[in-house]
Amino acid sequence: MSIQTKIPKGDILSIDIGGTNIKACLMNSKGKLLTEFKKTPTPKNSTPAAVLEAIKTLTKGFKNFEKIAIGFPGYVKMGVVQTAPNLALNKWVNVDLAQQVSNLFGKPVRLINDADQQGLGIVSGKGFEIVFTLGTGFGTALLFDGQLLPHLELSHLPINKTDDYDDFIGDRGFHKVGKKQWNKRLQYVIEIYKTVFNYDRLYIGGGNSNEINFDLEKNIKLVSNKDGIKGGAKLWQAKEKYHVHTTYPKNK
Repeated sequence: MSIQTKIPKGDILSIDIGGTNIKACLMNSKGKLLTEFKKTPTPKNSTPAAVLEAIKTLTKGFKNFEKIAIGFPGYVKMGVVQTAPNLALNKWVNVDLAQQVSNLFGKPVRLINDADQQGLGIVSGKGFEIVFTLGTGFGTALLFDGQLLPHLELSHLPINKTDDYDDFIGDRGFHKVGKKQWNKRLQYVIEIYKTVFNYDRLYIGGGNSNEINFDLEKNIKLVSNKDGIKGGAKLWQAKEKYHVHTTYPKNK
């Protein structure tokens, strides 16, 4: 195993793995984009091997980066994926994805939940802030004064007798009940979060955020994937600040 511990100072390959698409770009340490976003559809049979191959193909043209930041749609602990309900569910249990990507590129990797990575790039850094991602599933990130709080898979809490938040407000819910009813559901979810968390600001992103048809309160802001891209750079700031594990490549 490599004994490297010093964090390289160079540019970052930032990867966002979603239930619909996998996206990637290069950025510098301050979060400035050095390339345009590239994306490819997430494999329909989204096993770890298929996702790794998609990443390899997608990033073929990216050169001269020194470290990698990855946002993943599931629960991640110490660089290991514990769950991924919106991918190939039973295939993502205790998968050392950070190690596999690190070995593939020969670079150190920091891997966290995708909503958490978005949150790092989006929030103001003042007070208690929450990020929603409305896409294939329902992602959440909680931050206080710009620091990530421990990740909670809030999307898998039950919201009624048959649905969790993923089913209720994610893509499945949208297609099941249609845009009008989905918007009512989202308003209901926002009211729950206001009552339970009393957040200072709420940020809403993800592909389905474009479907919102009601007025948002002053402390709620719509954001895009590009707004959150700096999260990949912030992920590589002080380890102590974000409590993120660094995975180094293993020697073959």
